[in-house]
Amino acid sequence: MIERMFEAKRFTSEPSRVMLMRVADELPAIQHGWNHFENLVGLRGRKFYGVVDAKAGEYHLCAAPRPDDPSDHFGLEIGELAGGAYLRAVLQGEPPAIYEHIGPTARHLHTMATADDARHDVEFYRRHDEIEIWMPVR
Repeated sequence: MIERMFEAKRFTSEPSRVMLMRVADELPAIQHGWNHFENLVGLRGRKFYGVVDAKAGEYHLCAAPRPDDPSDHFGLEIGELAGGAYLRAVLQGEPPAIYEHIGPTARHLHTMATADDARHDVEFYRRHDEIEIWMPVR
């Protein structure tokens, strides 16, 4: 069962450094990308994020770097999650069913406030059964 908590809350995040891999913003590319990315960097002790760059038609698979990562960061690009104010909704449920609710939840957030188009929507994979959807706001 999927629980959607549409009690969106506003919060502020500091900018954070991430390792990232860009893929097309299309479901098959995203699914294949996550499989490759997770195998490359490993799951244990990682913070994972997905960033939607709608203007570029890209989806960025991201992980916070750890001190024990190789100096070349697995050959991945280094980027930054933008800091600032966000509106957050939380999804809870078991994979893979939970993933089907990411898009509708993000669209619902966009009906609740005006997005800051200078920044991108973020998916924060808090746990295997909990995903936070962040929409940037001014």
